[in-house]
Amino acid sequence: MSSLSHDDFLYTLESTRVLREPDRRIDTFGSTQFEFHLISELMDSVGEVRVREGRVEAGRPTILRPEGYEDLMFDGFGENADAFREWFRQSAGNLAFLKYGFTFAKTDLSESLVHDSVEAVCDRVVSEVESSGNPLRAVIYGVDDTWEISLIKFTCDMIQKSLDINVFDFKRRGLL
Repeated sequence: MSSLSHDDFLYTLESTRVLREPDRRIDTFGSTQFEFHLISELMDSVGEVRVREGRVEAGRPTILRPEGYEDLMFDGFGENADAFREWFRQSAGNLAFLKYGFTFAKTDLSESLVHDSVEAVCDRVVSEVESSGNPLRAVIYGVDDTWEISLIKFTCDMIQKSLDINVFDFKRRGLL
């Protein structure tokens, strides 16, 4: 794939839609594997739709605290960087961040071409996923040439939807 422009990214982000989101969220105390079906229209063919299937693994959210930033690096920030690092460690108090990590397992990736309208393919795949009863399956509509960006958008959406639940779980156990 050639290098992408700012407009390519924006177009993909604006065009990506989650047609069926998983019933589950990212687990707070373990990893979560989402199965995805990513549907996209071929740019140069009429009536051809690509369906990609695979897995995305969300690692367990990690709590990041200022005391863990002993080796925090501020390359290129000048002579005040060490002073800021020390101030940050002392001033941040109970400030904590959650770090999420995703792994896209290309080994589980498969794709097929379907000769039908994109609407019919979307309806059929959503119906199949819903009837499977698997709470970790998602159906995403994306852009064919930049489908990985569509998948990244899905993962970011899952982080956003899981954050409140994960924070609640950490607080309930006294970890935040």
